[in-house]
Amino acid sequence: MKFDTVVLGAGIVGVCVALHLQKRGRQVALVDRRLPGNETSFGNAGLIQREGVYPYAFPRGFGTLLRYARNQSPDVRYHADAIFKAAPFLWQYWRNSHPARHAEIAKSYATLIEHCVSEHRALAAEAGASALLRPIGWMKVFRTEAVRDKEMRAAEQWHREYDIEFETLDAGRLQQIEPDLDKTLVGGVRYPQSDSVSDPNALVTAYAKYFEALGGRFFIGDADTLRDGWQVDTEQGTISASSAVVALGPWSERASARLGYHLPLAVKRGYHMHYAPQGSARLHHPVLDAQNGYVLAPMARGIRLTTGAEIAHLDAPKTPTQLAAVEPAARALFPLGQRLDDEPWMGRRPCTPDMMPIIGPARKHDGLWFAFGHAHHGLTLGPITGRLIAEMMTGEATVVDSRPFSVERF
Repeated sequence: MKFDTVVLGAGIVGVCVALHLQKRGRQVALVDRRLPGNETSFGNAGLIQREGVYPYAFPRGFGTLLRYARNQSPDVRYHADAIFKAAPFLWQYWRNSHPARHAEIAKSYATLIEHCVSEHRALAAEAGASALLRPIGWMKVFRTEAVRDKEMRAAEQWHREYDIEFETLDAGRLQQIEPDLDKTLVGGVRYPQSDSVSDPNALVTAYAKYFEALGGRFFIGDADTLRDGWQVDTEQGTISASSAVVALGPWSERASARLGYHLPLAVKRGYHMHYAPQGSARLHHPVLDAQNGYVLAPMARGIRLTTGAEIAHLDAPKTPTQLAAVEPAARALFPLGQRLDDEPWMGRRPCTPDMMPIIGPARKHDGLWFAFGHAHHGLTLGPITGRLIAEMMTGEATVVDSRPFSVERF
């Protein structure tokens, strides 16, 4: 029960960290309270966002803020009792979303994003899971010309600054690609360099099985028992390691706080539901309704509807009002049939106020490393995060400059 490294958290990030370390000859234990890929990584929209060089910013326009304050927006909702606690985080998030600051953040963030598709494809090929990746891109669709023009300006900026490819879709071209979408849409934009996943849970599971095939071991255990040493209790007994990686997603703040790190982390919750398509209708691409902030994505189980963000306490009960609010718009966008899930699924996105993940050593403790805070891009950035932290831990030259993601910035 002795290992070189124990990785806490078996979501997409933790599995990729463990896998990359095991590939480099480390003996790794991966620990989670549930099987790999069954928390936040289970229910996302399945996007690997090569175009996502600008992380999702906090809106700064007064009209948008006023709309959010009413707590009736389709893309953002909040629990009133969570706002006071989240206020310092939201203030810093708002400040970092100033266009000049956001552009500076993008310069660092883009260094990770540029490797997201290639790193996924490499791991998927090794794990025998390439069939789960769809190299066809994804699209945003527009109901009004004003929203279309705003989104097209952003696409042009990303192309100009980071060579992000995009395809402009007028109404006719959109109907040619996705003939079952609402005929009143004014157009869309497709990002062909991005991939999507037909079953995110199956992809994480495949990566975890590859990790075990390389000699890594998975344990059901309690991350709350982590203690200096590094020891953690599991169902099969106590394991110990010379190093530990905290990759617990939204629960990382709790684990890091027990070790004396008080980090400005918050949680954006989200929901999903699967639907059968009506009749012979088919959806070929994941589609974001830019007006309402939800995604429809074709998945192995059916058409997955994923919501925007809900600001709430980490363990607050589900309140899927946001899902209920956008479902009528989603049914107007695409002919959805009956619901396929007994109840809405809920996940939690771990967020930092500067929109960048925390990747690297925890300076107060020898052998302790952090890999969390990926917000909306956990699936996107899992493999490149795993590679980066494994390179840092083994003393290799790193694929990107790790300094912008250091915990020391807080």
